[in-house]
Amino acid sequence: MPKTLMQSVANQLQKERTRLEDELHRVTAALTAFGKVYMYGSKPKAAVATRKKRTISAAGRKRIAAAQRTRWAKVKAGKTRKK
Repeated sequence: MPKTLMQSVANQLQKERTRLEDELHRVTAALTAFGKVYMYGSKPKAAVATRKKRTISAAGRKRIAAAQRTRWAKVKAGKTRKK
């Protein structure tokens, strides 16, 4: 075989090797991602654990209750006037 033909074959084999390595990297990344989802679910537990439950202070609840009582008082006052 002439030297140029051997070089051509060697170059094609090198390109194929590079392509296969890239493909293996993609397959490995996909398997890793699948494994994480399988082990931890769709959301990592750390992200769920860091979320705090929202609470409202006693003063805030009192303000909301007072505002609602005021709204109901206006509704009831309007009904008694219409009669």
